[in-house]
Amino acid sequence: MSLPTPKSLHPLLQQLSSLQFYCQLLRDCISSRDLRTGRAIHSHLVKSSPQPPHFVSLSNHLIELYSKCDLVSLARRTFNSILEPNVFSWNIMMGGYVKEQYMRPAQQLFDEMPQRDTVSWNTLISGYAAVGDTENVMALFREMLERKVAMDNFTFSGAISGCSTMQQVRAVHGSVIRGGFDSHVTVHNTLLTAYSNYGCLDDSERVFELMETRDRVTMNAMIVAYGQHRRGAEALLLFQDMVHQDVVVDMYSLASLLTAFTSLADLSGGKQFHAQLIKAGYESNSHVGSGLVDLYSKCGSIPDAAQVFKEIPEPDLVLWNTMISGFAMNERGEDSVVCFRELQREGLRPDDCSYVCVISACADLTVPLQGKQIHSLVVRTEFVDHISVNNALITMYSKCGNLNDARNLFDRMPQHNSISCNAIIGGYAQHGHGIKALELFEHMRKSGIKPTSVTFISVLSACGHTGKVEEGKSYFRDMRKECGIEPSAEHYSCMVDLLGRAGQLDEAERLISSMPFQPGAITWGALLGACRTHRNIDLGTRVASELLRLEPSNASAYVMLSNMYADSGRWDEAAAIRKLMKTRGVKKTPGCSWIEVKKKVHVFVAEDCSHPRSQEIYKFLKEISRRMKLAGYVPDMRWALVRDTDEEERTLKLEHHSEKLAVAFGLMSSGIGVPILVMKNLRICGDCHNAIKFISAIVGREITVRDAYRFHCFKEGKCSCGDYW
Repeated sequence: MSLPTPKSLHPLLQQLSSLQFYCQLLRDCISSRDLRTGRAIHSHLVKSSPQPPHFVSLSNHLIELYSKCDLVSLARRTFNSILEPNVFSWNIMMGGYVKEQYMRPAQQLFDEMPQRDTVSWNTLISGYAAVGDTENVMALFREMLERKVAMDNFTFSGAISGCSTMQQVRAVHGSVIRGGFDSHVTVHNTLLTAYSNYGCLDDSERVFELMETRDRVTMNAMIVAYGQHRRGAEALLLFQDMVHQDVVVDMYSLASLLTAFTSLADLSGGKQFHAQLIKAGYESNSHVGSGLVDLYSKCGSIPDAAQVFKEIPEPDLVLWNTMISGFAMNERGEDSVVCFRELQREGLRPDDCSYVCVISACADLTVPLQGKQIHSLVVRTEFVDHISVNNALITMYSKCGNLNDARNLFDRMPQHNSISCNAIIGGYAQHGHGIKALELFEHMRKSGIKPTSVTFISVLSACGHTGKVEEGKSYFRDMRKECGIEPSAEHYSCMVDLLGRAGQLDEAERLISSMPFQPGAITWGALLGACRTHRNIDLGTRVASELLRLEPSNASAYVMLSNMYADSGRWDEAAAIRKLMKTRGVKKTPGCSWIEVKKKVHVFVAEDCSHPRSQEIYKFLKEISRRMKLAGYVPDMRWALVRDTDEEERTLKLEHHSEKLAVAFGLMSSGIGVPILVMKNLRICGDCHNAIKFISAIVGREITVRDAYRFHCFKEGKCSCGDYW
């Protein structure tokens, strides 16, 4: 880009002419997110003479450009260089922090402002609303009322968005009416959405009906509200009204209607509507395509989603992200990564959402290599300190067994929010480090970050896996009493699991009876697992019947009950359960374990002979078994679960479980002292758990096994779970 050479005019006119020219250039850069040109202009200005006071506007434009391009550190550096920043300077700098969800420096900047306007207050309110910090949203809103600061529609919309209870929504609604904004469309739209989000569809309908004018945005919002509440018929009727009233139906209207089909998981209805979209000529629209891809992905029809994506000639970044996410949610992690790579090859620049989607896919792959490669890409972008990207990375590293990397990343983050804390607390809980998880939870509360429903799931899980029964009961009470969070089915399931692991089966059953809603399969499954652990067949039989009533095809219920009978020597009952499974066509998921060695994944099943190095693996296991027995290991025959075979054959079957094969191969194939990570799709076998403790001590290696429920880190003959699993 060639920059103009100032003409020899009167100095003031010359400066004003340059100012207008550069401001226009920077406005163009902001609208197109043209960071390269913007930085070139900035460089040129720095080399020019010291800035006159009225050149603050140039710096403001630069701050806005850097903020919108997620370069908040450069925005702050530019802000600090202004000799006399004006209110607009402070506001856009604060807006940059808010965009990145760095609320602590945003609040500090707000407190330091020599003067504030309505925009200043609105910016901070919207920021706290975005991160779910209701307490600060309400505090700022009340302060504005007390100080009689002028409010506008953005003030009320931000405050409504930041409400966490229906009572708060109603209170702000009252202020809306008193402030004379009850006829403002954007405020009404926000109220409509808020009431819907809190389950009060009737209130949403009342807000909708009281509106004097119904624009397209309002009707779209109401259609989405109906979709959220599985009222697809009403959504369709409202859409028909839009058409009959000659309201212009655009791509957003069509995408709104798609949310109704998506929320209902109505694949058939969605396909019919898709056919109408094709007839109307919207089949190539990227925005509508995003809605269709989301619909098909959430309905589990990923081939249809991929076909929609393929037929759109110029997919935008939102559509690419939706497709990446669609693959991830359907356990197609590899395809998700491939889609991300194609996005890059097409010349599109991934945004924070792109990275979050693909990192989430890598987390589900449970193989660290792909996730580390994506992380290396992030490091070279402006998203390296982006809070949502780092949150996804913490979750990915935790799920892939790299808890140290997850913690290091957490500690390096300039700012945390509730999602950051939930990710690291959940990671520690899943790895069996319950005490550290609870310490982090207390640190979270002291830092002023409000716990969420997800936080308490991790906290209760941490208590359950460390035997902290009384602490778990206390946290369960606190979530409602102190945080205003009503326990969900997942919270009750965590408590049932906590009580069940501790052997308090009767209390666990009483808790289920006291639930304010019907217990689901997860809750009954938690109690059934406890019955298996504590060999309570009578209760286990009752629980299994409840579980099978809800889910007749739940293979785990049959298998667990059959194993309980076999464990107690009641082979006829065990055989009857297996026969019932066969009669009903229920198939057990075959157990398998896998390990990544030298960038290649090796999969094993029990008594597997398909691996090229099977003979070496079995020879290694035979030798290590000999050394284990010398060290005091005794095979636990309860886990053989076979009848009418001699002890030697049952021992061999135990010795050749999939996790033992994977561990043996990992030890053979990696360098001395190198830790290994094995994954298993089911719960780890009790005998394998005991055996791997001995193996870790004999070979002096750290061995981590991630099963379907948690991580077990074996080191020097001990497991991180403390044998409480």
